[in-house]
Amino acid sequence: MSSKESDRFISTQKTLDILYEMSQLLNAQLDKETLTTCVRMIESGVNPEALAAVIQELRRENSALAGRAPASAAPQR
Repeated sequence: MSSKESDRFISTQKTLDILYEMSQLLNAQLDKETLTTCVRMIESGVNPEALAAVIQELRRENSALAGRAPASAAPQR
């Protein structure tokens, strides 16, 4: 990896770290992998407001499904 590529990688990592800290402060509940995916989608032209709406809807659906799951369906250890 060239010095320029290395500098770019470090800069990208620092930016992601800052975005992650901001997401933590805002209680966005996004892990670094999900946040990275969201940033890449936005950089590719996805509308940020539409992406946020999709994430919120997926969370609502997940909560609804979790609330309907019978107790016996819980994974056994």
